[in-house]
Parts: sequence; C-alpha cells; structure tokens
Amino acid sequence: MRLGQLIETGDEGVVTGFAIDHRKVAPGTVFGAFPGMRVNGEDFVEAAVAAGAIAVVARPQVRVEGAVHVAADNPRACFADLAARFFAPFPSVTTAVTGTNGKTSTVEMTRQLWRMAGHHAASIGTLGVTTADERVSTGLTTPDVVTFLSNVAGLAREGVTHLAFEASSHGLSQYRTQGLPVRAAAFTNLSRDHLDYHKDMAEYFTAKLRLFSEVLDPDGTAVVWVDDPHSERVIDLARMRGNRLITVGEHGDTLRLMKREPSLLGQTLTIEAEGARHVVKLPLIGAYQAANALVAAGLVIATGGEVAATLSGLARLQPVRGRLERAAIAASGAPVYVDYAHTPDALEAAIAALKPHAEGRLIVVFGAGGDRDTGKREPMGEAAARGADLVIVTDDNPRTEDAAAIRREVLKGAPGATEIGDRREAIRAAIGQAGPADIVLIAGKGHEQGQIVGDLVLPFDDVTVARECAA
Repeated sequence: MRLGQLIETGDEGVVTGFAIDHRKVAPGTVFGAFPGMRVNGEDFVEAAVAAGAIAVVARPQVRVEGAVHVAADNPRACFADLAARFFAPFPSVTTAVTGTNGKTSTVEMTRQLWRMAGHHAASIGTLGVTTADERVSTGLTTPDVVTFLSNVAGLAREGVTHLAFEASSHGLSQYRTQGLPVRAAAFTNLSRDHLDYHKDMAEYFTAKLRLFSEVLDPDGTAVVWVDDPHSERVIDLARMRGNRLITVGEHGDTLRLMKREPSLLGQTLTIEAEGARHVVKLPLIGAYQAANALVAAGLVIATGGEVAATLSGLARLQPVRGRLERAAIAASGAPVYVDYAHTPDALEAAIAALKPHAEGRLIVVFGAGGDRDTGKREPMGEAAARGADLVIVTDDNPRTEDAAAIRREVLKGAPGATEIGDRREAIRAAIGQAGPADIVLIAGKGHEQGQIVGDLVLPFDDVTVARECAA
C-alpha cells in the first residue's frame, strides 16, 4: 500500500508496516509518537526517521524532519485509524466486551457458542488469541494497537469469520482497538480496579463507556447485564445513539433469568426469552458464571444467533482456564478451585459461588499485586474475611514492592487471617488442612504461568502447584 492511499500527500512511497516502538521501525514504517505514562514516544521521532520511518503520526507541535508529519490533536486515534486501513480486511463479525469482571469468560463463552453454531470463531483477551485449534498468549488483556490489528487481520486470513475480544479500560483510553468495526458490544459490571492508572472511578467508567459512545458501530447492538447498578448509563448511551439494545439478567427484557438453582457441579437456569421459558443445565458453578454465560448468549443473538439454539448451547459450555477452574482433589476429598479474582468484588463473587457447595469450611488463599491499585488491598481482605471460614493471606505478584508490606495492608481487612508469604507453602497449608466436606479456593492469579518478583518472572502456575500439593 502506498502512503498516498492512507493520507492526502504527494509522497507515493510504499508503507511496509506500523510501529509505536522506534526499535521496531524499518524502511517504510509509519511510526506513532505518543506521550505515555512512563515513556514519551515523541522523544524517539528522530531515531524512528533514521531507521526508515516513512511517516510519523504525532501532535502538531512535534518536530518531524525527514518523514511526512501526520499531525493530529489525538495522534493515538489517528494512528489507529490509519493502521486499521492498512491491516484490513478483518473478520466479518466482531464483538467486544468491557466491564471490571467477566470479560475473559464472556468472550471465550461467546467463541464456544459461535463454534457450536458452525462458525469459525476466535477470541482475544487475557488468555491470548484462542481459536478452535490453538491458543497464543499475548500477555495483555488488550494488546497494543499494532499487535491487535495485525492479529485480527491474521485471523481473517485464516478463515475466522467471528471474533470476540476484551476491551479493557486501558485499551479503550489508549485507542488500541480503534478502527475495527464492532457489530455488538457488551457490558458486564463495574467495580473498583485500575485506580493506579485512572485517577478515580468516574474516569475509569468513562474509559469503559467509550466502547458504547465511540467504538460500537452506529447501527450495532449493545448487550447489557442490567442487574449491575451502573448499567443504566450504558443503556442511556445506547438509546441516545439509536443502537439496538439487548438486556439480560433478572431484570432483563431480552433474556430474563427467572430462577437459578445450584447443583453439585453446575446450576439449572430458567430463562424467559421471546415469550417462552427455557430450562438450561449450565455445567459451571456460581452466579457470576451464569451472568457471563447469559451475556455471551446475548452477543451471539445480537450477531444473528437463533435464541433457542443459543440457549441450548449453554449446556455444552466448557470451563474457562483459571476461572473457577477445579484444579485438583485433595487427599481428603476436598475440591480445590483456582480463580483469577483480584478485586474485592471478584473475590466476593468467587466466594459466593463456592459457599453453597461447601458442606464444611470454605478455605481461601489469596494476596494482592504490587505496583497496582493499593486502595483495593484492605477491601479484598474484608471480602475474604466476610465470606470464608479460613483465610490465608499470601503473596500474589509483589513486583517491585515489599511483599510483607503488601500482606500487612491486606491483613488490615482480615485481622484473623493466617499469613504465609510463600505462595506454594500457603497452598500446601490450605490443602493440608482441608477436610472431606471443605472447599479450597486459590484466588488472584488464575491462568497466569509466572509470579512477578522484582523484575523477574518466576515460573508459577496455581493449578500445577495445587495438583502437586494435593498429590
């Protein structure tokens, strides 16, 4: 593609790619120079041009010599739009999910339901790029815009027609998914998270609302879990833009959850849709798993899925990695679950999901991450203390912070908890104490394959460690 096909310029040079890291610039690359939290890309314009950048997208006041200066007041959005035109075409049906909790499960469940309907489907998010054949980790919920758009275009070349992706608040505020047509967008819930990046909850919510105010196609569909108190803002936005609206939940108009009955390894859902009642045996435990499944069904219906067939497919959903995943059975017979819950609300939801299944005690092992929102640590301790019978506070990913100091902040909310810093030893202690009627929950890291200590990523998988300790 020639540069003149992307922007109005007399330069007919050939565009070979896009980059936001000057070290990845090659001859013909369009370079995006943006101010960031830690690094200012504008400081590397000269290096990018020296490496062969054909154009630089930057603010008007930035000095660019030796390459075309694409000046924009919002260079991130401009860069993303140009990159989308370069990487297109994309899968014909794309959907996005935002919210504090449930994004990963919802996009993966959406992918599974599409696959059951015969579509070649994929999902992108915290678990990586997932198709029916393989999973490739990206390491971020929403990768940078170049990685994201090139991945999506690659999926289209492989025949993927339906894509569901996670839209994080970081990704939305940094325009990482800009330019990709979004046929349906879903909202799961909102609670405290990422206040190390966003200055307050209002800014955090505003970032998520961008999915509905700017990213969703003007004639697209908004799928909303209406039982969350913040859902009204999303519904108002959808109505204001004239989007089609699908609401799900106990108060939903499209998919109304009439009854939820827990069973040993799942739950039975009674759902009212299109004037008929559907009884579904969902093979996943917990109220929030039912919520995620219904939002996923809403996305499938929004993109052409038949209601009865979609709801029937819920009975065949497979567990999502690290999301209330039953990892092992202790020698005593106690089941051991691993969950990614790393916010107060998510931890409370995971505990609430398992509590009805514990005839004896619910034992919870968790910690809090370093270099992240410090204000959620004590509330996480409070959530664990309220719902669990035995709490063990351990290390999560301390990163560059003092691990003992993090644990002390968590313990303020759970003063009666046991403190075991070494995560493996904490898991071993929990499983060793579990009786035949107890349940163990290991929360915080879920699918993660490493523990970040300082600047090192040490191999650590909660599921693997649980199985080793149980054996």
